[in-house]
Amino acid sequence: MNTRTVDWTALRRREEEPAGEGLRERKKRLLRQRLSDTATEMFLERGFDAVRVAEIAEACGVSEKTVFNHFPTKESLVLDLGETTLDSLRATLPDPALSPVEAVLEILSAELAAITSWLAAQPNPADAKAALLRFAALIRSTPSLRAYHRDMTDQQVTVAAEILARRAGTTLDAPEPRIAAAALLALWPLQFQALHRHLNRAETPERLYEEVTAEVRRAARLLDTGLGSWVLPS
Repeated sequence: MNTRTVDWTALRRREEEPAGEGLRERKKRLLRQRLSDTATEMFLERGFDAVRVAEIAEACGVSEKTVFNHFPTKESLVLDLGETTLDSLRATLPDPALSPVEAVLEILSAELAAITSWLAAQPNPADAKAALLRFAALIRSTPSLRAYHRDMTDQQVTVAAEILARRAGTTLDAPEPRIAAAALLALWPLQFQALHRHLNRAETPERLYEEVTAEVRRAARLLDTGLGSWVLPS
């Protein structure tokens, strides 16, 4: 399969076209997407450690400095979905109309829908599924990517704990916000494990979405039972 046919933005930060976007902003957004897609292709073909940032820059016709202007680290070229999750936590988790579990389920549902919608749009489902599995294997097999992912998860837990502490009117060093945040963030690896397990079993992307969501919601019900004892102001 030619990886250049794969839209890797389905797995990473989604650069949607903003309303009223100017020409300069559009060029920057498209360059960022091209850098990330090119890097992912090269990493999959040769391995993460075998590819230098300078090579990615050369392939895109820009300087190495330009790459780092868009992505602070080599790892973030391929794992910037974590930044999207952080943004979503900051936007959704403070909503008093949603319980913490409802808020994270909303975020997880949107992220899963992005992947299954991408799958549904592909002309060759088998190739598309293979691409997703190769992407996951790249992350699992690369120590620096795993470390970056762990660091990003720690940031997400901290951000979620800060938000929950504010909602509860307590301090961050109280035990409840931190344990609640860690439990909520555990739903992310659970969703990706379920996606991996059902990817080649589900007959359609719609069915894949349903099966993965069902597993995530089963786990979420267990969390909701425990978090229900921690009363947050509405």
